[in-house]
Amino acid sequence: MTYGNAFVMLTLTTLFWGGNTVAGRLAVGEVSPMMVVFLRWVLVAGILVPLCWTRIRADWHIMRPYLPRMILMAAFGFVGFNSLFYVAATQTTAVNLGIIQGSMPIIVLIGSVIFFGTKVRVLQVLGILLTLVGVTMIAAQGSLEVLMSLAVNPGDGYMLLSCLLYSSYALALRNRPKVSGLTFFAVLSAISVLASIPGMIFEVSTGTAKWPTFDGWLVVLYIAVFPSCLSQIFFMRGVDLIGPARAGVFVNLVPIFAAVLAVSILGEQFRTHHGVALVLVLGGIWLSERKAAPAA
Repeated sequence: MTYGNAFVMLTLTTLFWGGNTVAGRLAVGEVSPMMVVFLRWVLVAGILVPLCWTRIRADWHIMRPYLPRMILMAAFGFVGFNSLFYVAATQTTAVNLGIIQGSMPIIVLIGSVIFFGTKVRVLQVLGILLTLVGVTMIAAQGSLEVLMSLAVNPGDGYMLLSCLLYSSYALALRNRPKVSGLTFFAVLSAISVLASIPGMIFEVSTGTAKWPTFDGWLVVLYIAVFPSCLSQIFFMRGVDLIGPARAGVFVNLVPIFAAVLAVSILGEQFRTHHGVALVLVLGGIWLSERKAAPAA
């Protein structure tokens, strides 16, 4: 069955995430960033919690000891990541968002070494260095002068921070409660609604909150259904099937999908430094996984 095929699950996940970079750009001027985060989780929780309520009640005794961990996972992996992502989308391109998001497998690998004692091979170290060079090239906009002056585009910086938050969530999935992915995600979505309220309050208090226009609602609905709901379920299923390290490798498809969608839908320019950075990021991930696959 398709749901048992990690390749299909994780490829669809990254396709929807690639689309999320385009949606983030389309949301600019149509709905404010924190409003997107709040509404997406209200929609997801409004669908999943009633649907899974029976299972949530039945499995609550299993999840309850994990509640502090689950609160952090929702706050960092869902609300924190999304908030920084949509703020970044107001200040950088969808191509940049996708390429920087492609650094997450390397961040997950580094986290696996630090927290789980995963052994690192020489090729993996080389892969990490290549990926870091690629991400640095994007952050410096392909300019040595920008790099030397440390004048990094704030949007790219926010995106890198968001990747760190989501990578911590991906690592935490390794020891999540032994319940179905759908039930677990339903509870996380409900927690995310509460965790996104402070961001909404901040936007309202600063006068920057913007209720969605018609086009804004279309963007919010896409984000709620595909990157928010289906992608998270598919990603957790992929982690269940092949583990967080190998599942994280599929994130290297995000910059490819993001670049194709950004050029074809948004008409963004794909410059030379984008191509070089994409090759470095994907090449680094390929090197880091080349020796890991047989062992896995």
